Amino acid sequence: MTKTKDPHISNELFSISKKVGAAIADYQMLDPDDKILIAISGGKDSLSLLKLFKYRQTFIPIPIHIMAVHIDMGIPGFPLNQLKKYFQAEKINYHFEKIDILQGKEWKDINCFWCAWNRRKCLFKIAERFGYNKIALGHHMDDIVETTLLNMFYNGEISTMKPNQELFKGKFHIIRPLAYVKEKDIQQLAFKENLLDIDNIACPNNDTSKRKMIKDLLTTLSRENPAIKKNIFKSLERIKPEYLLDHK
Repeated sequence: MTKTKDPHISNELFSISKKVGAAIADYQMLDPDDKILIAISGGKDSLSLLKLFKYRQTFIPIPIHIMAVHIDMGIPGFPLNQLKKYFQAEKINYHFEKIDILQGKEWKDINCFWCAWNRRKCLFKIAERFGYNKIALGHHMDDIVETTLLNMFYNGEISTMKPNQELFKGKFHIIRPLAYVKEKDIQQLAFKENLLDIDNIACPNNDTSKRKMIKDLLTTLSRENPAIKKNIFKSLERIKPEYLLDHK
């Protein structure tokens, strides 16, 4: 659902909210009285998602309940108190959960899959403990496109992040309301709304990850074809099975 533009609401928030509403409707992400955990890393993506949920709660026709959750992985220098004060200032219901992400390893031995798997496992446990049925992640269109290429290049498969993914026979759903939103638009929103952003220390291995290599490749290709990310995203909804290999 959309609403008439409030003069006190920024154009960026209003515009992205419409895209979020479209994604929620297209992929049937929300039901009345959903209890939604919003996974917060502290970066612009997850905090923008939280901002959008707070805004949309003021006018959507169905009641939902949200709680911000941060998984404390013991990243050196991560400003937990800064994030806690932000939640308190914004009057956000929140929960912090500490986990041992290293488990005897060193940071240089930790990859994206390991972190994501352990964070996801922890989020499921928190959702079950507090009685939440949906987990909202701040993945945007760029993330979905990058994941598609990562899986093709390194896993030899065609798969990606689903905007609405049912798990454990419907016990939980992972939803990605930013699926239609480009990263550059989130950057503009975060700047306009002066959102807290601690992405710069969110991961010690950011500069060496395979995801960064794919991101840089897409940036280069986009100079020749600005629509390339949107086209890759659209291609995931326009599969032509008759033109795929079917070797058995």
